[in-house]
Amino acid sequence: MTKYLALAVATKYWKPGTDYLYEIVQALRNRVNDGDFVVVSEKALSTALDSIVDEKAFEPSNNAKLIAKLWMRLAWGYYFGVMCHFGRRLLRRVREYPIENGSRHKQVALQYAGLLQALMFGSEGGIDGSNLPYSLVSLPLKNADALAEGIYQQIRRRLGKEVAVVIVDTDKTYSFRNFHFTPRPKPMEGIHSQGGIVAYVIGRMLRFRKRPTPLAVFGRSVQAAEALKIANIADRARGPGSGATVWDMAARFKVATTRVTWEMLEEIKHKPIVVVRKATQL
Repeated sequence: MTKYLALAVATKYWKPGTDYLYEIVQALRNRVNDGDFVVVSEKALSTALDSIVDEKAFEPSNNAKLIAKLWMRLAWGYYFGVMCHFGRRLLRRVREYPIENGSRHKQVALQYAGLLQALMFGSEGGIDGSNLPYSLVSLPLKNADALAEGIYQQIRRRLGKEVAVVIVDTDKTYSFRNFHFTPRPKPMEGIHSQGGIVAYVIGRMLRFRKRPTPLAVFGRSVQAAEALKIANIADRARGPGSGATVWDMAARFKVATTRVTWEMLEEIKHKPIVVVRKATQL
């Protein structure tokens, strides 16, 4: 079995407009070798590219209000949440799902991802509010393949290294033997995007192996199974940043979920890049 080592590389917090290519090259200088995997967070890229929206600007529809008030609190709080093996604290949080802000969030999910995604517990269609301030959420990348190629070319040109660039989302892919599926849209080739809430519930309920989702790989031919392994190693090395969920983030700063500021987030050590290396390369 191949063994890997991982190095999570800390950078400043990537706000909208950050030159992420410059930040990646500077962070990897004297840290990356030929043959390494350079794993980059989709969330950090989405934020740097200003692919974010303010949920406060959205007026929730009746459907969004119904999902927030009844579906989340009742269906997830007492049925699906138990089926999916949520812990006590998470079940309590879901049963107290915020009506006003939650309705706006579900409206964003309905508009950008559709009903089957909006009915999910969180990260609907790759929409994510963790590690972002106020009522901002990031949208999933539409061009992950092109971005991975651009990062690869920049590393090759500026650092003279041949690497494989992997863009990864923390939303989970579930594996049953050699079949890999995820509720989020547009994973890498070899991972099947299936049915939103249906895939999530099946994967969690049956306790299938779950790992972060690789969205794109460039620089080397990599099968889904290896990409999932790399993504999982990188995720463990990186850690949760300011928190795995918006609730965890708010609890860390001891404020309401919409009271987190840019300044608070800048105080945290962020690790949007992880270098993963086969142990045989050392």
